[in-house]
Amino acid sequence: MLFKQPNLYSPICLLLMNLFKYLCVLLVKYSMQQEKKFNNNIKLIAFDADDTLWENELHYRRAEERFGKLMEKYCSADEANRILLRVEKDNLPLLGYGSKPFIISLIECGIEISGGTLSNEDILELISIGKDTIGQEMMLYPQTENVLEKLSAKYQLSLATKGDLKEQESKIARSGLKKYFSHIEIMSEKNSENYLKIVRLHNLEPEQFLMVGNSFKSDILPVLEIGANAIYIPSEIIWAHEVAEESDHPRLTKAANLIDLLNLIEI
Repeated sequence: MLFKQPNLYSPICLLLMNLFKYLCVLLVKYSMQQEKKFNNNIKLIAFDADDTLWENELHYRRAEERFGKLMEKYCSADEANRILLRVEKDNLPLLGYGSKPFIISLIECGIEISGGTLSNEDILELISIGKDTIGQEMMLYPQTENVLEKLSAKYQLSLATKGDLKEQESKIARSGLKKYFSHIEIMSEKNSENYLKIVRLHNLEPEQFLMVGNSFKSDILPVLEIGANAIYIPSEIIWAHEVAEESDHPRLTKAANLIDLLNLIEI
């Protein structure tokens, strides 16, 4: 009995061929992911703090909502917050990051929007809005402590954050995570020069350093510039000033959350 040669263009054959192609693509992607797995060449892993290990920007977003509502007697809430962002950016070189500069920016912005007619009562309300971003309950992301505990058993961990010294020290202490880090660096700005200082402090080469963070602008780009490695964990909320164009890089891996690190880093 002769078997009829299958028609390669039949619906079933086309479906099987497409399925085979799809499986091949998945296999290639899986292989690429496995190649990106960080191994024993990494000697120091640094973590960003705010919005990488715990919630932070959420408190500022709530403050912006209150500010916009207070300014509605003068302009729309959206317009008020656009002006606030501009004032904050203008103040960064002189005042830096954190709640204290935010309070000053709120007052400056309120005075500007009101044309200098802001009442003492409203000024006190702006101060209250700003103060409410300080000392909030620490909300760690899921599995944060579990991940740090496992990684610290094999690697040196560093906490690399930026902002007001007293404010960041308070958050670190209240988080309960300080015990996992052999080194803590609180920077006024995250740039390639300051990341190189961390690398040199530990007598390492850049390729032995891995940075984990949520800001492509502050945690990823400067690290890649010095020849180090980075894992990017995008956060749901990010300050407009921290937004930067994202791109692929051989030394960059993207993760969905902290628990993914245990699949990317050998332990």
